[in-house]
Amino acid sequence: MARGIGAFFMATLVIWVVSVLFFILFNKRTELLPIVAGFIFYQSANWVIRNFSSSRNNPLFVNTSVSLLHSSTTSASILFILANQWIVMTSSSDVINQMFEHSQLVVHTWPGAYTALCFSCGYFAYDQLDMLLYNLYTSPSILVHHLLLLVCFTLALYKNVTINYLILTLICELHSVFLHLRKVRRMAGFRDSTSNFVKVEWVLNLTSFVVARVGCHVLITVKLIRDGSKFEKGGVELPLALFGMAGMNLLNVFLGVDLFKAYRREMNPQRRSYENHRD
Repeated sequence: MARGIGAFFMATLVIWVVSVLFFILFNKRTELLPIVAGFIFYQSANWVIRNFSSSRNNPLFVNTSVSLLHSSTTSASILFILANQWIVMTSSSDVINQMFEHSQLVVHTWPGAYTALCFSCGYFAYDQLDMLLYNLYTSPSILVHHLLLLVCFTLALYKNVTINYLILTLICELHSVFLHLRKVRRMAGFRDSTSNFVKVEWVLNLTSFVVARVGCHVLITVKLIRDGSKFEKGGVELPLALFGMAGMNLLNVFLGVDLFKAYRREMNPQRRSYENHRD
């Protein structure tokens, strides 16, 4: 069963690679080259950590460290893009409404947004490959998540629409920073739940989950529904966007459950020890 799942997602990844290379080489879409650059960058980071880290024999540690790098760089780039656009539009009397107006999110592209989205596509392709090669997934959900993002992101990049919408979905990477930081910390052996560092980390982890992930994705979904009549009739943009956000919101529910369980385990070490002893 597991082998069949891996083969299916590897096949979809190969099809995706062929599609991207076709657009770059035969359709002369050189603006898509940052996808390749993103893949090479994160694969190179993987190689450096794997060869020079004391935990190089732990593929999960290497993968999570690269994921932390991606969430950090993506969060910084998204914040820069939003701040830059805010400054550009400060002459407007109603910056928020104009910045998040339908045509701004669907038709226009903020400076740097296209490249940032391409670069993240390269990461998700790298991460999908790394998880498949080293069998790092415990369930297909993370593979489905990456496939969903690759399909939605690349279709938007091919048609050059809804780029700004997709940039907003990546605000959730702010939460991913603390999600990956916790995993790296624990794999490095720092598990003292009474330390102030761990307590602050959990506050930031849970707060960013509610605000940057759940809140952001719910608001985007609401915005899509409210502006549904403004999308092109018969176009694929709205159905694809709603399908993608439905998938993200569902995955957020599962992630929230897992996060709550992890919090209870880490903050109640005596209960965890008792349960382990009883088992």
